[in-house]
Order: sequence, then C-alpha cells, then structure tokens
Amino acid sequence: NKTKQAVQFLRSIKAWNDIEKVYKSKRLRAGKGKMRDRRRVQRLGPVIVYGNDSGLTKAFRNIPGIETINVEKLNLLRLAPGGHVGRFVIWTESAFRKLDELYGTWKTESKLKRHYNLPQPKMSNTDLSRILKSDEIQKALRPR
Repeated sequence: NKTKQAVQFLRSIKAWNDIEKVYKSKRLRAGKGKMRDRRRVQRLGPVIVYGNDSGLTKAFRNIPGIETINVEKLNLLRLAPGGHVGRFVIWTESAFRKLDELYGTWKTESKLKRHYNLPQPKMSNTDLSRILKSDEIQKALRPR
C-alpha cells in the first residue's frame, strides 16, 4: 500500500537493479521534441500485471519506469514496447489465476469471453531446422 513497501518488495525479488538503470538513463531528448514539451526520455522498467488492485497501483506509481497493468486490459505495446519482446513482467498471483478464466485452457472454453478458445498449435515439434535436416526430408529433396 505504500511506496516504501513497494521498493522493499522490488529489492527482495532483485528487481531494483532495473529501476536504478531507469534512474541513470534520464537524459535530454535528441531532436525537436524538446520544443514540443517532450524534453526528457528515460528507459522503461518492469511492468506489474495485477488481478485486483488493493493499493498496488498507488504504491508503484511514484517509482520511475514501472507500469502497472490490469490483467483484463493487457496491452501488447506495454508488454513489448517498440516491438521488442522481453520486457521484465512481474505477475501477481491474482493475475495469474485470472488468466485461465479470461482465456481458458486448451481443454476448457473461456468463462469471461464468449466462445473464445485458445488457438491450437499447428506443429507438434517446432524445431524446424532439425526437421529440415532429417533423413526423411533430405531423401525426398532433389540433389543439387
């Protein structure tokens, strides 16, 4: 409920190093954005996905670089900013539990979305390079 507790939590899960990188990265923007009221830029830190907000957003909102997202309103641009996959995502337990209700599983339909099923994977083995180098495929190909 307090920012002090939020900082203590981030230190306990060894995520505070990412926040220190955000503090060090604050710099002046290159280009004309400075004149257009976008003077400073900084790195993005971890994103926290929550199921039910019990003071969590207020505790984390004053820490730079951290964003909080409700699990029902997940946004791809927040999870992978600039199209770069791999942002550090911290899931709360309530958010993780709500995922099955939201999207269902491969066996059950979603409870909150109407007629939504998880997409079935088309390939059982996704190691494409191993499949292409296998003897069966190589025998079927024409020799060079």
